[in-house]
Amino acid sequence: MEQRISLVTLGVADLSRARAFYERLGWRGQEVEETVFFQAGGLALVLWGREKLASDAGVLDTGPGAMTLAQNVRSRAEVDAILATAAEAGARITRPAADTFYGGYAGCFTDPDGHVWEIAWNPGFPLAADGTLTVPDFDTPPSV
Repeated sequence: MEQRISLVTLGVADLSRARAFYERLGWRGQEVEETVFFQAGGLALVLWGREKLASDAGVLDTGPGAMTLAQNVRSRAEVDAILATAAEAGARITRPAADTFYGGYAGCFTDPDGHVWEIAWNPGFPLAADGTLTVPDFDTPPSV
């Protein structure tokens, strides 16, 4: 597993309120499917409903501080390999790798302290050679 983070997803109680807060700080987000994405340097900060985040990760919503660390990878096979390595290292697989609603492939694990990691291949979020993720412009249709 490469030493990098692609996305930090914060579980929020009220998506509109959370987005408004970050926009008041000067951040500019894009909302797609009840999820707000902010480009934050070489990674993305994501806001998503707490209940949805916990359900997606296969964990219980245990109160303040809900979040998921995510690493996007270049292939489905890499998702499988990292989840296997994580399990061998002592992680608990909370959601086995599977096809996603957005056309990708992902799975989740928790580290020994319960921090959730999602490992995902997402064809809509290109990675640079150094692993940098760039949030696509959701207002521009994909080229065919």
